[in-house]
Amino acid sequence: MLVANRGEIAVRIVRACRDEDIEAVVAVSDADEQSLAARLAHDVVNIGPPSPTQSYLRVEQVVAGALLTGCDAVHPGYGFLAERPELADACVAHGLTFIGPRATTIADGGDKIAARALARAAGVPTGAGSTTLADAEAALAFADEAGFPLLLKAAAGGGGRGMVRIANRAELPDRFATASEEALAAFGDGRLYAERWVEAARHVEVQILGDTHGNVVHLGDRDCSVQRRFQKIVEEAPATVLTDRLHHAIATAAISLGRELDYTGAATVEFLVDLDRGDFSFLEINTRIQVEHPVTEVVTGIDIVREQLRIAGGHPISVAQDDVAVSGHAIECRINAESPADGFLPSPGVITGWDPPTGEQVRLDTHVYCGYEVPPYYDSLIAKLIVSGTDRDLAIDNTLAALGAFTVDGVDTTIDLHRTIIGHRDFRRNEITTTWLERTLLPHTPPPAP
Repeated sequence: MLVANRGEIAVRIVRACRDEDIEAVVAVSDADEQSLAARLAHDVVNIGPPSPTQSYLRVEQVVAGALLTGCDAVHPGYGFLAERPELADACVAHGLTFIGPRATTIADGGDKIAARALARAAGVPTGAGSTTLADAEAALAFADEAGFPLLLKAAAGGGGRGMVRIANRAELPDRFATASEEALAAFGDGRLYAERWVEAARHVEVQILGDTHGNVVHLGDRDCSVQRRFQKIVEEAPATVLTDRLHHAIATAAISLGRELDYTGAATVEFLVDLDRGDFSFLEINTRIQVEHPVTEVVTGIDIVREQLRIAGGHPISVAQDDVAVSGHAIECRINAESPADGFLPSPGVITGWDPPTGEQVRLDTHVYCGYEVPPYYDSLIAKLIVSGTDRDLAIDNTLAALGAFTVDGVDTTIDLHRTIIGHRDFRRNEITTTWLERTLLPHTPPPAP
């Protein structure tokens, strides 16, 4: 099986392949030939120069690499081509199994407006939102009905790109143009739509699995409310802020959408919870493995990547819904090679010291090692620290201990920022929202060094 990705997720998939007795071939750019994934793989195939547009984002290069090395299947990981229906179609056309859903499902899920329509058809609450907005005037018309503030979002994207909060009529025209340009640059599609802004919001998502035998199960929920610029920084499982009623309702909604899509593989259905109203609305569906999947694995004991492989091989999901049980609590910290004190600028370079924490409650998903050179071409994520406990308080204590024992030299990292977040009384009290980090914590971080 070709692993068409890099970094920690490539290492994660290679190890899952070993567990399933599958030979893993890793596709690498020139910059990743000495990566940990390449060292662990059965074989390696070079698919181009360091620039993603010349390697990891080229469908023809990925498919050629799979065929050249005699692979039967392709796993896209997350990011890059993971949610591009073109790769799924190309795999099918060349007799390769794509580890993921059908191309039509990826296309429907990737178009946020189409996904909202599917959610409505499945009876899932979608909240106040527009269709495609032709221009700023159309956005103003929506605002006249929904009110300000509102949120502009890219129809074809995610990850916070092309997403902007509009506080009033005066700033809408310029910010509409900026968001559209950003969406066009990031996704090749400048279409925007709008949603009602929720002030006291929590970002909650549900992990689902679907197979070719008509089964769809959920693996509980996650809370991903600690965000910067709509990008997740800390994730937890389960979402302890939810009432029992909301736990059940959100899980039921996720299953309903999975059945509406006749979904196969692993997916994440994301929701926005309005704390003031006590209700929730659909945000989007990600038709791939998520960065934060390990917290769900820790509290359920289910290996989601191995489930992906089994489902793609035609096997049913290994567990029935009644067999899924959530035990304890898990927290994931995304450790990036960035400098928070300098506006989160990336910090590429050679890792001269690497001393990660260990322990029974500690899991570290990473692709780096002492002597590894963090390249400047890709996302700055270098590790995911996942720490568990029998309850949320103990998980927080264990996470703080693990972060305190984590030492990295040679590049700047976000470890100290995570210590501040996890150690903050608001986080301990579970009194946070999706804007908490930027409004409460980041304004008080030290100014950039001269």
